[in-house]
Amino acid sequence: MHYFSFIRQNFRWLLGGFLLTFFSSFGQTFFISLSGGAIREEYGLSNGEFGLTYMFATLGSALTLPFLGKIVDHITVAKTVLIIIPALAFASVAMGYSHSIILLVLILYLLRLFGQGMMTHTSMTAMGKWYSTQRGRAVSISVVGHQAGEAFLPIIYSAALLVFTWRETWSLSAAFLLFVALPAIYFLMKVERVPSDAEVTLSAQSKVKNWTRAEVLRDGYFWAMLIAVLAPSFIGTTLFFHQDYLLELRGWNKLEFSISFSFMAFLTFMFALIAGHLVDRFSATAMLPYFLLPLAAACTAMWALESVSGSYIFMGLLGVSYGFSSTLFGALWPEIYGPKYLGAVRSIIIAMMVFGTAIGPGLTGYLIDIGVSYPLQILTMGIYCLAASVIMLFVSRKITARRLADS
Repeated sequence: MHYFSFIRQNFRWLLGGFLLTFFSSFGQTFFISLSGGAIREEYGLSNGEFGLTYMFATLGSALTLPFLGKIVDHITVAKTVLIIIPALAFASVAMGYSHSIILLVLILYLLRLFGQGMMTHTSMTAMGKWYSTQRGRAVSISVVGHQAGEAFLPIIYSAALLVFTWRETWSLSAAFLLFVALPAIYFLMKVERVPSDAEVTLSAQSKVKNWTRAEVLRDGYFWAMLIAVLAPSFIGTTLFFHQDYLLELRGWNKLEFSISFSFMAFLTFMFALIAGHLVDRFSATAMLPYFLLPLAAACTAMWALESVSGSYIFMGLLGVSYGFSSTLFGALWPEIYGPKYLGAVRSIIIAMMVFGTAIGPGLTGYLIDIGVSYPLQILTMGIYCLAASVIMLFVSRKITARRLADS
């Protein structure tokens, strides 16, 4: 089915998934880090101290996700939205009024849990459950809400700071969540999608076993895949969290760098759609060995290039990697482990991704504080991506062989 025809026939659900990922931005690292310098100054924190604060808050959200995330298997997406969006709005309002370091940790915990965690989890679980034969396309369209947020919100935020304080921008974010995001997404998602007879028939023919969460956790290939799957969230969060330090180190203008977000978002959008086509044609498992290669190249470029023009090369390669990985992660798990218990299974994976995003800023901030070269740290991340790609070549073949044996 052509993309435009597919979008027309599934517009409400795809738009709902898109808006969930778009508004998850208020709990994503790239958005929180836009206030990073002001927060460190307000609370008297060093790069390392703020990184550790962020790490502990994010770790808390990672530990909560396996328990909260499985509600998508038991209640409708629309009812889930009525819980998670007001909670994210509450955290945004609190950020604008907090003056306590203890309260800051709680606020960061809520932003990470309900923004990065539950908003994205709900969107991807819905797409995984509602689609089978066109799952790659559904995921690729919904997931680009992340890139839309990365493209527009840094510029909007920079412009808003000309009129409002950094605290007031968080109250504005909460108002947007309550009065725009909540009614729009609830309306779009209140009608659950029912697969067509043809989709049900093709899905039954694929004979994908529905693994429980306990069975997935006993699967050795699951843990092997995490070697690669956790890399983009760890690396991306680390780079965006310490972007102010990177700008100081390179001597780059903040506005110029914020424009490069739009370039990254455009390429992410394009390659997410390309990946959706490839997933539907070849399978998500077949893409495992290749999706980290652009990220390895991006890390190498950031290590080697010091001019502001180099930031566009880095951000462009990062966009290619994000496009492939965002679509891949939405389609991979139901393809391998089935859709029935997807909420419970994905909640574990999202929790581990969030755990990675917690470790990255804290560890890197500590290394910066003790004098370890930040560009060298980034190069090391690139080398890790290459090694993980080699491992995924073996894992992909083994999983494919297992699926053929079970069919």
